Amino acid sequence: MSTPSLFKSTLSRLLSADDNVASLILRVPTGIIFMAHGAQKLFGAFGGYGLEGTGQWMASMGIEPGYLMALLSGSGEFFGGLAILIGLLTRPAAAVLAFTMLIAILTVHISNGLFASNNGYEYALALMTISVALALLGGGKASLDRLLFSAR
Repeated sequence: MSTPSLFKSTLSRLLSADDNVASLILRVPTGIIFMAHGAQKLFGAFGGYGLEGTGQWMASMGIEPGYLMALLSGSGEFFGGLAILIGLLTRPAAAVLAFTMLIAILTVHISNGLFASNNGYEYALALMTISVALALLGGGKASLDRLLFSAR
């Protein structure tokens, strides 16, 4: 297989979506949740601290540079959440979100144990698991990926 056809084949698999309903069921609430968390970090919405406050909090935990890390995680969550909500570039967006949740687990939550009531990692683990599933499944039914990339 030549390099251009290998690239085209890989890109096609990355962007394609079948007609499964499971992805839609996972995408909608998860996209909303990620967008809300990203909006807290980026804009101070929903009781969040915005970029300055989130950046200071991250820096206080040794996640440096705090402002940049807040910008990256907030953007990943907000725009990645939007992408999976509408099903556009679902697999790459979900992979970014899974990685973001892994970092959150390892840097913030792991030392608090499993349970969210103790600021543990169970919630982040659930979001990471859903994100991995979406990275593998794709956008599914009613996704822009299906409309734009699978109809051909």
